Amino acid sequence: MEKICIQMPVVSECAATECAYNFNKNCQARAITVGDGTHPGCDTFFMGSGKAKGSGQIAGIGACKISSCKFNEGFECMTESISVCHVQNKVSCTTYSAR
Repeated sequence: MEKICIQMPVVSECAATECAYNFNKNCQARAITVGDGTHPGCDTFFMGSGKAKGSGQIAGIGACKISSCKFNEGFECMTESISVCHVQNKVSCTTYSAR
């Protein structure tokens, strides 16, 4: 398998423990997508019968579709890291900050 190495912000904390990618409050996805265009939700979140293994991998933010966020530049997240938590019954990027 070919691999690429790129720098991207990381998911420093994920409180969505029911997500299939969550292992001990760490996201084990390779990269997540934030937002549906209007809400800074974690689009990668899903509940499944299996869980990610504790690989030690830290998820990056592959894309952000929330153009109203001050950290969004060309649909890329430009902060050091984000936190993902429950906000009003949705799993959301709590680092979101309006322009």
